[in-house]
Amino acid sequence: MATPPTTIKAIFFDFMGTCLDWHTGVVQTLPKYLPSEDRSKFALQWRQDYFDYNAARLAENLSPEDFDITLRKTLDALLDKHPYTAWKDMFDDELKERCVRIWHNMPAWPDVLPALQSLKSQGYELFVSANGATRLQLDLCRSSGLAPVFSMLFSSELLGVYKPAKENYLRTLELVGRRPEECVHVAAHAWDNRGAKEMGMKTVYVIRRTDDLREDMGVVMEESDAFLEDMSGLVEVIQNF
Repeated sequence: MATPPTTIKAIFFDFMGTCLDWHTGVVQTLPKYLPSEDRSKFALQWRQDYFDYNAARLAENLSPEDFDITLRKTLDALLDKHPYTAWKDMFDDELKERCVRIWHNMPAWPDVLPALQSLKSQGYELFVSANGATRLQLDLCRSSGLAPVFSMLFSSELLGVYKPAKENYLRTLELVGRRPEECVHVAAHAWDNRGAKEMGMKTVYVIRRTDDLREDMGVVMEESDAFLEDMSGLVEVIQNF
C-alpha cells in the first residue's frame, strides 16, 4: 500500500447524505399515488425533523437514542403537522415500518466509491463518523457496496454522544490514534464540519441536493477548507492539504 503524500493520514466521512442517497429510497417507499413533489417535500422535512430531534436531545445532555425509534417518533410527529395531517390515515403500522426500514438500504452516490477507492489505494485510513447506530451503518455499508473501503465505523450510539459535541470527535480521534492536524472531515452538513474544525481537523464540504437546505452556501464556502460539487475532486483536495 502506498504512503499518503501529505501529512494527512485519516479521513472521516459523514455517511447519510454525504456518501449515500437516502432521499430516493424514502420517496419511492411513500404511497405512489401521492405527487412526487409532495413525497419529496415530506422526505426532506422528515430528515430535518430527525436532525432537530437529535439536536434537542444533545442540548438536554441525553444519550443517543436508537435510530429506528427516533425515526418512528419523528414520522408520527410529522403526520400530526399541517399539511400532512391529511396523510395520517394512509400510514398504517406496516407502511410506517417500511418507511423506517428503508433507511437501512441506500445506494451510494455515483461519485463516492471511485473517490474512496482511490484514497484507500494511496494509503489513507478511511472511517465512517456519523450519528446513528452501528447496526444501521453495517446495513448501509452492505447495501451501498462501500464496506470494503472503510477501516472502522463510528456511530453516535457507539461513542455515546451525538455530533457535533466535541466529545464525539475527540473520542474518535483517540480511538484511531491520530492528531486532529492529521485528519480531514468530509460532510454534506455544515454543522458537522464546524464541529470537526473546532477540533482542529481540515474540513471538506460536499454539496448534496438532499441536505443542508437551510444553509447559506456562500457562508459554508468561506468557512470550509475545501468546497466541492461532488467527490470527484476529493483526491486532489486531500493531496494538497
